[in-house]
Amino acid sequence: MMSDRLLICTDLDRTLIPNGPQPESPDVREHFALLVARPEVTLAYVSGRHRALVEQAIADTPLPLPDFVVGDVGTTIYYVSPQQEWQRQAAWEEEIARDWQGMNHAGLEVLLADLPALELQESAKQNSYKLSYYVALQQDRDTLSVLINQRLASKGVKARLIWSTDEAACVGLLDVLPARASKYHALEALMSLHGFDYGNTVFCGDSGNDIEVLASPVPAVLVANSEPDVQDLARRLADDMGQAAQLYIAKGNFMGLNGNYSAGMLEGIAHYHPQSIKWMGYSHER
Repeated sequence: MMSDRLLICTDLDRTLIPNGPQPESPDVREHFALLVARPEVTLAYVSGRHRALVEQAIADTPLPLPDFVVGDVGTTIYYVSPQQEWQRQAAWEEEIARDWQGMNHAGLEVLLADLPALELQESAKQNSYKLSYYVALQQDRDTLSVLINQRLASKGVKARLIWSTDEAACVGLLDVLPARASKYHALEALMSLHGFDYGNTVFCGDSGNDIEVLASPVPAVLVANSEPDVQDLARRLADDMGQAAQLYIAKGNFMGLNGNYSAGMLEGIAHYHPQSIKWMGYSHER
């Protein structure tokens, strides 16, 4: 049954933004824009990008203006007004701050300053509860993770280490976050703060850093252009967590679309909420 409210949460790169090698179905983002323009729909972008990069994507792609942005790998939540005024949700930052024992990123930076493998990223890529480094690809991540965790634990700091790779620059990336800071935990906080539940929320993603949400109780969509190993891992983890019914992997052929990027998003949203098909500007017949 269709709720009278629907929270659509989506990753940006290679999910809503068609910046992967696979083709995008023609005109599909126009149908997505129709859907999210509905007064019943609340739109949240959930991204590793910081605010300036999200704003750049909205302008350059272009994308619909969201109601909320979960940014900086889950360490910030913004409300975005119709006048494009961004308001940080302090309640979320106060919650995750407890994991760091009163320290911010500058305090943690001092704790890790003597580790030569860590090269601090630019100041624009840091925030109060996100400490980001470049790490050479040949570094042993497991050994380095143990060393970092030991150093932080000695001060009672509970942290989450997020490793990724900038393939274009051929360099490793490390984000040190509060333990509770993640896309999934931030999404749960957003739902709680604004009165949404599993019955009227859908998350859409494409990659390994979405896995925690894809295997969670939040109804989730994995777009068809996602890598086969990500699809396999998401299926396995969702099965292990008893959440297989809450994971939809787009296949294509919905309304003649190919299932990539926003086409997969619309396919999955329609799977969970069939009445939303009309909101997308489609009839129920192809």
